[in-house]
Amino acid sequence: MQNMHSNLLLLLVLLCAAGCGGQIKVEGKVTFSDDGLPLTAGTVNFVTETFEARGFLQADGTYKLSSVGKDDGVPPGKYRVYVSDAIERFREGQEETALEITVPLIDPKFASATESGLEFEVTSSQRKFDFKVDRPKK
Repeated sequence: MQNMHSNLLLLLVLLCAAGCGGQIKVEGKVTFSDDGLPLTAGTVNFVTETFEARGFLQADGTYKLSSVGKDDGVPPGKYRVYVSDAIERFREGQEETALEITVPLIDPKFASATESGLEFEVTSSQRKFDFKVDRPKK
């Protein structure tokens, strides 16, 4: 009976080693291609067919990816990347009748995983991904 318990414990340890610790902490910075200023609003999204992780952009343009827990990263692999909610909100008009206006901060192509052109491979040695985005065309 003890041998069976030892085998089960070994199996649990191997399963956890294969799946529990496989997350790689990922961070980076997003800046504008024209002037190098940071993108300060929005969410960076790393996606595959079956997985998605996101990181909220900070005032300095940096992000850290979270999937299950805060800043826990992603499993190693290839990801398509896009930026969502990169908008500026403001209110226009009298307080009681004010309209909320949203203005996109980036070219719409960067809001699509298939159109952004951003693809990164996360490995234990490659975990920092800085990239540039374009402003919307006028």
